Amino acid sequence: MQPNRLVFSVLSLLLLASCRNKKNEDITESVNKAGSVETAVTVEHADSTHDILITKHRVWNNFTAYKTIEYRDTIPALGNTTTTAENKDGKTKQVTIKKEYEIFITVK
Repeated sequence: MQPNRLVFSVLSLLLLASCRNKKNEDITESVNKAGSVETAVTVEHADSTHDILITKHRVWNNFTAYKTIEYRDTIPALGNTTTTAENKDGKTKQVTIKKEYEIFITVK
């Protein structure tokens, strides 16, 4: 039983060490306008059954916006969900809102 406890302890320590709050060096506060491509992805609600996925690319060259490219795609809406809302007086109420897409971007 001793080796199992040792393995469990080591794995627990590794798991705790991996959960540290690390500063991500890839996150930036501003766009390098000397030469970069800035991309923004948003979702707008079109109607009860459709959303619009908007992808905008702005190409920066020598501190000038050289070109803006925009794509619009119609995607299915996720429907509605119920949540608790609170007003400025602290009163809560159940409300129905549209579900939002989560956006994940992978860059290679």
